[in-house]
Amino acid sequence: MIFANLFFGANFSFYVSLTRNYLDFQQIFMLQILAAALFFIPFALFTRGFWRMGRRDAGRIVAVSLLVVYGWMYLLLWGSSYTTPIDASVIATLGPAFTLILDHLLHPHRYLPGRLVGVLAALIGAGILLFNEGFDLTHGSRAEGNLFVLLAVVAIAVNTVLIKPQLERLGTLVVMGWYYIIGLAVTAPFFWRYIDHTDFLRLPLSAQAELAYILILGTVLPMYLLYRGTEKLTSVHTALYRYIQPLTAGLLAVTRGQAHFNAVNLTAAGFIFTGVILVVAGYRYSRNLRSDGRLPPYSAVSRPRQASGTGRLH
Repeated sequence: MIFANLFFGANFSFYVSLTRNYLDFQQIFMLQILAAALFFIPFALFTRGFWRMGRRDAGRIVAVSLLVVYGWMYLLLWGSSYTTPIDASVIATLGPAFTLILDHLLHPHRYLPGRLVGVLAALIGAGILLFNEGFDLTHGSRAEGNLFVLLAVVAIAVNTVLIKPQLERLGTLVVMGWYYIIGLAVTAPFFWRYIDHTDFLRLPLSAQAELAYILILGTVLPMYLLYRGTEKLTSVHTALYRYIQPLTAGLLAVTRGQAHFNAVNLTAAGFIFTGVILVVAGYRYSRNLRSDGRLPPYSAVSRPRQASGTGRLH
């Protein structure tokens, strides 16, 4: 999860560089789908259980695939083409708050005042980035870009929670294979419309290197690491690692002169980070307060172990 978020964090800088100088975001999106499909589908086809998926699992994977392809990948690129790497990566850290809200809806547990304050603080931070220049979300504005990134974060948070059972039951490669079979099916009709008029070999070497990074180290590898981690960890832990992204994105953006830290994004980051810490702390504490003595499936809290012969919990 650490490496996945390091790689994802660097993406924001390269997204901005390519979309502002060389390519449309739709072109990068189409190439991302193609690269991921070429990698994951062959491995998935030879993985045991690929063709033995139940109807319920199939329905869930179809829905989540569309959520990942258009709700996350497409919107993230669209938003990143309008905003700065720092703003986009700071908004990405809202993932834990949305993940925990959805987890509560699926596995209800007691609300604590601290957690409510945390959610409110995180949303205030997002609002600062969205509306610091006014409440008019004009087309192509930085605020509109931040909004699209926010919607992408909500989409991946929903995906992280919903796909957890299928990842545990079917495995990462099977799920990823089906993701990109479906992804290819829904993007293929538009592929040549965006790709055929660009000679990618004529791009400057630096742009080719950035594109290669996005496709391999920014899409294929971190997607595998992300879902492998989601398979082994809880959705809560998975979301918490997103704090790494703004550190990587901010360092690259400042180094490359694409953006700088200012009072607005630092204040927003402070609200979001504080809010998510309160949300997570309240989440973990409230799990121990449940009156029925049970923890919901996929809980972030380690289950207590009973000592042999003593009847005491450790």
